[in-house]
Amino acid sequence: MLLYEKSPLELWKAPVNLKSRFIIAILFACLATPAFLAQTNDPATSSMVQTGSDIPTKWQKPETGYDYVKRDEMIPMRDGVKLHTVIFVPKGTRDLPMLLERTPYNAEFFSSHDSPHLRDTLWSANREWVDDGYIFVYQDIRGKYGSEGAYVMTRPPMGPLNPSKTDDTTDAWDTIDWLVKNVTESNKRVGMIGSSYDGWTVTMALLDPHPALKVAAPESPMIDGWMGDDWFHYGAFRQVNLDYFTDQSSKTGSGASVPRWGADDYQNFLDAGSAGNWANKNGFEQLPFWNRLSAHPAYDAFWQGQALDAAVAAHPASIPTVWLQGLWDQEDMYGAVHAWEALKAKGMAQNNHLVMGPWCHSQVNRAAENLGPLKWKGDTAADFRKNVLIPFFDTYLKDEKPAESLPPVLIYNPAENHWDKFADWPGANEQQLTPLYLEATNGLSFQSAAADPAAANEDSYDSDPAKPVPFIAPPVSFDDHARWTTWLVQDQRFVSTRPDVLSYQTSVLTEPVRVEGAPLADIFAKTTGTDADFVVKIIDVYPPTYAEQPEMGGYQLPISMDIFRGRYRKSFAAPSPIPAGEVQEYKFRLPTMNYVFKPGHRIMVQIQSSWFPLYDRNPQAYVNNIFFAQPSDFRKATVSIEHGPSGASAVMLPVVRAATAMK
Repeated sequence: MLLYEKSPLELWKAPVNLKSRFIIAILFACLATPAFLAQTNDPATSSMVQTGSDIPTKWQKPETGYDYVKRDEMIPMRDGVKLHTVIFVPKGTRDLPMLLERTPYNAEFFSSHDSPHLRDTLWSANREWVDDGYIFVYQDIRGKYGSEGAYVMTRPPMGPLNPSKTDDTTDAWDTIDWLVKNVTESNKRVGMIGSSYDGWTVTMALLDPHPALKVAAPESPMIDGWMGDDWFHYGAFRQVNLDYFTDQSSKTGSGASVPRWGADDYQNFLDAGSAGNWANKNGFEQLPFWNRLSAHPAYDAFWQGQALDAAVAAHPASIPTVWLQGLWDQEDMYGAVHAWEALKAKGMAQNNHLVMGPWCHSQVNRAAENLGPLKWKGDTAADFRKNVLIPFFDTYLKDEKPAESLPPVLIYNPAENHWDKFADWPGANEQQLTPLYLEATNGLSFQSAAADPAAANEDSYDSDPAKPVPFIAPPVSFDDHARWTTWLVQDQRFVSTRPDVLSYQTSVLTEPVRVEGAPLADIFAKTTGTDADFVVKIIDVYPPTYAEQPEMGGYQLPISMDIFRGRYRKSFAAPSPIPAGEVQEYKFRLPTMNYVFKPGHRIMVQIQSSWFPLYDRNPQAYVNNIFFAQPSDFRKATVSIEHGPSGASAVMLPVVRAATAMK
């Protein structure tokens, strides 16, 4: 029976559930009356009802107590593309210089902390700059995050590899031109700074600098991706960058690393086989940069046309510039020193300075009291920023003369724990290097041993691609930031006794051996395969006990080490198979040293043929493109290092008899 078929009295006497339904019906009827609806329009009750969205059209954050103004701008480039730019202007100031950083890593990153105080808002590396008085400008390069346009990884300069009318040189020019016309609080002067990829954008700006660009600091800049920076080292591919490719180029914003099917990257990459197989398995055919890179494994026109050390030498600028990197930079060890050397060779040493600190990659922008087990005197990075770099910028942006001018070359001496100043710095001049020869019975000597027909004049090891030598002790995770940033100073004892690693060392030193410059590896070797990699390490072996820091007793500290792909022994552009069983010479430059091997220590040289999974495995059978080597191509080979009549293998050290540092 329906409710309306009962009288009110019957409903009142009805069971509770029917009574409740009757009361609810009456309430709904009352609420629907015009009188009630009129009440909802009463201003006194209107706050009870929301008919639109709870999100306002534009939220305006109150910033009355802030000591700076933040501006978001879309700056137009000459082709109409607009680039997202974030500007921080200290309140109540005028005639301040502007510090510009152009980045693919999100301009908003540099102000990830919202605070009323500029010093707390910007990332820690800029606190000393805030104290000194600067306007800060951060810009997304074209195609990334908030900027318009198409993103091209390290977009080459305009020319054969870039037929468009824009590049990061023109984008920097157009940005600076807009800034000096529109940031009224500025003094119309700009300095550029940035590390890694951001250092690459600084270098690109120097190819045709805007007149308002007065000073620059490329920090750990990515200069030549094939020779010795991010992508390759002398032809050996750095597999850690496979995650970078998806992170950087799978999205306009931040992409993701490649998902792992196991916790140990040593095993993950071993299971994948080749780097190309890893890429194919994870959809890399969708990434144009990977397709270009993997099609050019040799140092052909593709790589030569975007090598910025050659470009800056061909178009040298008069802008005062600090080329800066770490002595143990695990990502961009090559760029700064080679760009500086190229400019020096062009007669541009007067306005170009070289600085190398006791740092890992980009550590100049972080705290730097130590690097792994190595401890310094205070925060070397903060001290450098405050006492050296900012005064150098102030010289050209504020007309403030520093108390002490920046020397032509400033390099930290890790062994003696202090900065050294130099009027000049040598490259890898073979005529100025001292050979340290490999000897029988795993010795090292500065004297070439006479050939002994009865002695063994070579040392051999089996290099097995199925059991490659790790670059750090497994398990390996490329996501482990602490291990990644310090792997270049890790104790090498974990591999020194492997049968596929040869270790040679001097007797205990009775006098210091001081080295200043870039060493060369000069290795004579033969292999049963038709291709091979050679890893050469120069190591400081600490005494068995070390009272100053007991945990360093017996430590094998790498000072300079690198890898060379044997197919490029005659030409980087035109690889060739290694003739099996024939001695060949492999000569290549190692990273710069400013070091003292102290009495009581030993010098060690280690040689091996894999460095995995950081570098892809050489199949040791010659194939046209190692990226796409098949499982059947990977073969065990016996490698023999010569130290007799067939070849006097050595490392060529930049030994100096006395310190040449400026006093």
